[in-house]
Amino acid sequence: MASATAKQPAKSASKAQSGGAGGAAGGAPAMPLASPLMGGLNKKKKPFLGMPAPLGYVPGLGRGATGFTTRSDIGPARDANDPVDDRHAPPGKRTVGDQMKKNQDDDDEDLNDTNYDEFNGYAGSLFSSGPYEKDDEEADAIYAALDKRMDERRKERRELREKEEIEKYRMERPKIQQQFSDLKRKLAEVTEDEWLSIPEVGDARNKRQRNPRHEKLTPVPDSFFAKHLQTGDNHTSVDPLQGQFGGLTTPFPGGLNTPYPGGMTPGAGELDMRKIGQARNTLMDMRLSQVSDSVSGQTVVDPKGYLTDLNSMIPTHGGDISDIKKARLLLKSVRETNPHHPPAWIASARLEEVTGKLQVARNLIMKGTEMCPKSEDVWLEAARLQPGDTAKAVVAQAVRHLPQSVRIYIRAAELETDIRAKKRVLRKALENVSKSVRLWKIAVELEEPEDARIMLSRAVECCPTSVELWLALARLETYENARRVLNKARENIPTDRHIWITAAKLEEANGNTQMVEKIIDRAITSLRANGVEINREQWIQDAEECDKAGSVATCQAVIRAVIGIGIEEEDCKHTWMEDADSCVAHGALECARAIYAHALQVFPSKKSVWLRAAYFEKSHGTRESLEALLQRAVAHCPKAEVLWLMGAKSKWLAGDVPAARSILALAFQANPNSEEIWLAAVKLESENNEYERARRLLAKARSSAPTARVFMKSVKLEWVLGNIEAAQELCTEALKHYEDFPKLWMMRGQIEEQSENIDKARDAYNQGLKKCPHSMSLWLLLSRLEERVGQLTRARAILEKARLKNPQTPEIWLESVRLEYRAGLKNIANTLMAKALQECPNSGILWAEAVFLEARPQRKTKSVDALKKCEHDPHVLLAVAKLFWSERKITKAREWFLRTVKIEPDLGDAWAFFYKFELQHGTEEQQHEVKKRCENAEPRHGELWCAESKHILNWQKNIGEILVLVASKLKNTF
Repeated sequence: MASATAKQPAKSASKAQSGGAGGAAGGAPAMPLASPLMGGLNKKKKPFLGMPAPLGYVPGLGRGATGFTTRSDIGPARDANDPVDDRHAPPGKRTVGDQMKKNQDDDDEDLNDTNYDEFNGYAGSLFSSGPYEKDDEEADAIYAALDKRMDERRKERRELREKEEIEKYRMERPKIQQQFSDLKRKLAEVTEDEWLSIPEVGDARNKRQRNPRHEKLTPVPDSFFAKHLQTGDNHTSVDPLQGQFGGLTTPFPGGLNTPYPGGMTPGAGELDMRKIGQARNTLMDMRLSQVSDSVSGQTVVDPKGYLTDLNSMIPTHGGDISDIKKARLLLKSVRETNPHHPPAWIASARLEEVTGKLQVARNLIMKGTEMCPKSEDVWLEAARLQPGDTAKAVVAQAVRHLPQSVRIYIRAAELETDIRAKKRVLRKALENVSKSVRLWKIAVELEEPEDARIMLSRAVECCPTSVELWLALARLETYENARRVLNKARENIPTDRHIWITAAKLEEANGNTQMVEKIIDRAITSLRANGVEINREQWIQDAEECDKAGSVATCQAVIRAVIGIGIEEEDCKHTWMEDADSCVAHGALECARAIYAHALQVFPSKKSVWLRAAYFEKSHGTRESLEALLQRAVAHCPKAEVLWLMGAKSKWLAGDVPAARSILALAFQANPNSEEIWLAAVKLESENNEYERARRLLAKARSSAPTARVFMKSVKLEWVLGNIEAAQELCTEALKHYEDFPKLWMMRGQIEEQSENIDKARDAYNQGLKKCPHSMSLWLLLSRLEERVGQLTRARAILEKARLKNPQTPEIWLESVRLEYRAGLKNIANTLMAKALQECPNSGILWAEAVFLEARPQRKTKSVDALKKCEHDPHVLLAVAKLFWSERKITKAREWFLRTVKIEPDLGDAWAFFYKFELQHGTEEQQHEVKKRCENAEPRHGELWCAESKHILNWQKNIGEILVLVASKLKNTF
């Protein structure tokens, strides 16, 4: 069988040879396809011919033949109960059936090496044949939980190891992009001449590839396609008749006019070239008509913008063409099923409009108006789709079918361009629909005031329940007539509050303020009698509108009438304060003032309410109103020291020192041993150069109310006046009584420093730190003292000791970093800053300093990290503002400065930098604005600010002067 099969290729080869010879013998030209077969005869004999068949070879298997197996291949058949050949087989294996069963069980177990585990053996379970009970399920769940827990414990190490392996792999086998990165960077150094001198790459192609012959394309005539579509045959050569009659010239007269006109050609083809040309022309005509006859009335085609217009007319439906066809078919079905359904016509027209078929949409919607002549929406859609004059005709037709439709009349008025025509349309509409408030309002808006008043008189007769028409008429009438109009309006509409409020505003505008309160009270009573619920929020909103309109008396009357409605007694104070804040936020200051006045009447002894009212008057009122309020406040709350002090300060700032003294004298009577009042009196006298009176006051205070602050102010007064010995004596006396008050130790050390007694200053600071180890300022003063005398190591040790005694203290860490930086050890400073940020990760002052420790390219990244950690810290915001300033991004820097001073107006450093910024980049007006806002904010804190404001030479300077002084000492080191 094998040999027979092996001979077949030889036979087939001989047949191919004889066939090829026969083909060659004929007269026909040789086919190119025959060349591979001819070449095959010259090949060598196949190597498998004559060799024995391989093992398992089945002859004819490729043709579908199958092999067969005989009993001699597998042995004799045996019954299951026959004994096995082994005489000594164990029980259970003595029959053929037992052996077959055992082999089947063994086959069930997968003994593959891939299924073997060193711990569990093969994956099969020992007890897989047993029942799976609930306790088995619980045990599996426990083991699964343990496996998960163990996997989580090793997860971080495993992921870290994988990451390291990937990084190592990337280092050993970098990407091609990374290999060329250094060369890419060096391209920046290549000059233009070097670039131009690079030789061109040679062309390695041969001549035929370099100079390809251009293909000659000859247009095929339409008759060629028509002929072959008719016959349905395939030809690879040109008909001789084509050449005889020369190209497009067919044997039939008329060029493309074949004997079969149009699409009526016989055969399988349906292509008609004339129809393709006609369709192209039709499409262009449709596009041109769309451009020249749009809904907006455009009648001129712009030749330059024509293509742009065509692009803009590409359908923007965003759907598939098949979806449009489905929608079109569905809508057609709806129209045919229910032709009197208006939404079907409207949807169909809009579909055609979206797909760019505007004329089809117009035709459809006009068909819809015929089928649904009573539908307002169909007529309005038709008027929208039609161009100007046609739309007017459509609307006129709609009015004939729907003479009571307000929307159609309004559309008709909108289509008119002339004011007179609009008025004529609206008056015609009002003849037919006299009850429409909307039509009256549109018509009145087009009239002059006198004609509008006449029309409104007629309007309120036709629409007596329209509040807007009544109020509009009242605004146009005289005072007496307006009162009559509003009285009639109240009779017709007894449930509307706006009429009453308008009446109150009318009386206020004409000077009858005493009537305003009565009208509002009557309004509340009348509305309640008519079953109207008094909505407190709505009335307060009306009061705010009255405030913005300038009707102050009406606004206050409304607030007094409704402020207590619907509020529990225990919630009154809290709710009223929130209402006042809301009014201030909305710009209704008179409303807020009225709320505070009412709250003070109800709670005359509440210090917090008086304070809120006083701060409101200070921010939004005048000095006279503030002083009048404070006089009433101290009469009701004589124990409130802050109210006395605010009154005295107001008088002092106004230049009325005797009045301020008298207020403080009264405050002394009400609060005989008040430290605040004593110190305020001392400040008043010292600021006005009455030093002896200030000394006497301090002496009295030390005898009657001896406190640490009183002693501190006494020492400060003597110090700034130059009496160093008296200051030292007072300081020593004070420390006998208040040795745990750190400011006294600071003053003592600073006085000694000023006198150049370094050892005494050091002793003072050391003694102070023994008594007050948690005073940051003492540690900083001692460290700076040592640094100034050149003891850098000792200063470093002091700060380290301070950090040990006061862990997580940003001020100490910051001073340590700056100490190293000033010493020129920038690496150590960076290391300390890293440790500081680890210990105090949310410290704004550390992050602000860290931003400017970085090199310029890394500052922006550091500022982003700082904002993530301390988003609302003023020091970080100030650092970002300075960063933008250093990059000359003026607008952004100003925004961040404004944000900083808004978040923390008490930070003097921010105001100083902001003022310095405006001095360099702002106008005089902006500089003045910053200075004014700083004076109002009265900042008290900030490292640079306190260094100047607490200096003994600047003790009498005001906020504005200190601001200028601090700003002048700032340097743009960043």
